[in-house]
Amino acid sequence: MGKQYTLQEALKLAIKTEKESMEFYRKAAAITEDDRSKKVFTLLANEEIGHLKAFFDHYVGGDLGDLNSYLDAPVEEVSAIHRALEEVLAADVHEQKALEIALQEEKATIDLYTVLASEMADQHVKQVFETVIRETQKHHDLIEDEYMRVMTMVSSSDQDIYVRE
Repeated sequence: MGKQYTLQEALKLAIKTEKESMEFYRKAAAITEDDRSKKVFTLLANEEIGHLKAFFDHYVGGDLGDLNSYLDAPVEEVSAIHRALEEVLAADVHEQKALEIALQEEKATIDLYTVLASEMADQHVKQVFETVIRETQKHHDLIEDEYMRVMTMVSSSDQDIYVRE
């Protein structure tokens, strides 16, 4: 079995996860040329702020400072997924690759939050995790729809490669 998290450890992990996602989506929006994909990434970045705030409201650690300062600070620790996102954004990337990685990130977040929610004794915080899981699933679905739209703009040989992976 994996690591057992205390309530505050789980909240801090969720806060950091949401911040990483927010930063990625902001950067993806900044480099994306397709207007619709840019809007999707901007929407996702703004929604991640809402998730982060929902977790932040229950976190009592104090080491993260206030919400606005935390939002303005650079990402501290970078996960493997975030490093992959950064590498993709650093390259001359098409929207499709950023969307592929975003799909992986959202799925990993759903998996993480499902485990954390199952360990929560505090029912109110458990409900926060469950709400964010549902919203994250909507993000995944939105990204998947956008990915499929973008894929119709590439050649059918590329489409076969990416859709069938």
